Amino acid sequence: MRFFQIKRMLALLMTCAAAAAVFPATTFAARAERDLPIYCVGRDDNVVSLSFDAAWGNEDTQQLIDILAEHDIKATFFVVGEWVDKYPESVKALFDAGHEVMNHSNTHPHFTQLSPAQMAAEVKACADKIEAVTGVRPNLFRPPYGDYNDAVVSTMRQEGFYTIQWDVDSLDWKNPGSDAIVKRVLEKTKSGSIILFHNAAAQTPAALPAILDGLIARGFTFAPVSELIYKDGFYMDHTGMQVKE
Repeated sequence: MRFFQIKRMLALLMTCAAAAAVFPATTFAARAERDLPIYCVGRDDNVVSLSFDAAWGNEDTQQLIDILAEHDIKATFFVVGEWVDKYPESVKALFDAGHEVMNHSNTHPHFTQLSPAQMAAEVKACADKIEAVTGVRPNLFRPPYGDYNDAVVSTMRQEGFYTIQWDVDSLDWKNPGSDAIVKRVLEKTKSGSIILFHNAAAQTPAALPAILDGLIARGFTFAPVSELIYKDGFYMDHTGMQVKE
């Protein structure tokens, strides 16, 4: 009897080994233990998002609109409420051109230094200003300085916002030269990437056309962040990638 049991066990092991050879083990992304923002999206269709933070100057907004229009690309602009106060005509121009205008706080503070009530007040004030100009209330939030913790992400969720980071940083704010910006973005972008630029970064208008042409040549297409991300049925892996369940 024991002999037959051993034979059955050996047969089962051989069957599993054969199955493993035909169906290799799938590597699943480990779920995040922290409450993470969305850095990128797990998708294999070569769709990516361009995002621009607008907090200070306004030197090149129309130029960025024109460059994006030439390539028929819609982007997402995260704007500070005080920037909306100064440049409502630019907010309207972005919206009229088909770009998303989303929340980057009202006064650009470090959110990890705020209470939940203060965080809520910041995003509400900014959302009110955006809605007053565009007629649409934002539902995406990017923390100033990329500064977040679990409390920031969970508070924003309670306020109705998806918290958005990035996985490709152009570093355009450092003014490394337009060629360096182009090289960095083209090397780092992958399917599902969220790319970070800044409004009023001096070298971004010069770099952007080559970036767009290069990404298009590599088979990438573009969507605003709200169309790139999953709204439900997802989990966050430990890298901040949104994974469809």
